[in-house]
Amino acid sequence: MIQDPDLSHLEGVVSTRILNAMRVASAQLTELGIRHALVGGLAVGAYGFVRATKDVDFLIGDEGFEHFKLGLVATVKGFPSRVADVAVDALSSLPEERHLEKSLNRPSFSEGIPVAPIEILVYLKLKSPRPKDSLDILELINAGMDTQFVAEYLKKNASDVLYRKFLKIVAQSAE
Repeated sequence: MIQDPDLSHLEGVVSTRILNAMRVASAQLTELGIRHALVGGLAVGAYGFVRATKDVDFLIGDEGFEHFKLGLVATVKGFPSRVADVAVDALSSLPEERHLEKSLNRPSFSEGIPVAPIEILVYLKLKSPRPKDSLDILELINAGMDTQFVAEYLKKNASDVLYRKFLKIVAQSAE
């Protein structure tokens, strides 16, 4: 059963450039006072399914964004959108996704870096139309993710469409 995330799983699989960018970006976000949690391929690896990735993804709090006229939104000054040649992507929560914002107050930590709870990671992967994100969920299930816990979270916080998508992936894992 998957317990806490462990970024040491990434060593030797993920490029040191990417891992360095993750560490530098997290330190800069912390220095800026921006709540953040690692998501995306690096977080999937921390939870047991390690794969190569080309960027670093963070879910960041509302304080990481500036809102301008006409609905334009940008990351705050100083946000590390690139570290060397590695892209650092900022994901935000929509107004109806307050559960994501709340999760930033209780991330798990590995090597001092906040990592999104697995149920948040699965939620974000379910929102994506990319087949590789559904595959990531399937691999997390195979790695020992507590599907009952995640299903309960999704039933409470996700749309019926995303909840059913998760149940379908769980059924696929049993085949």
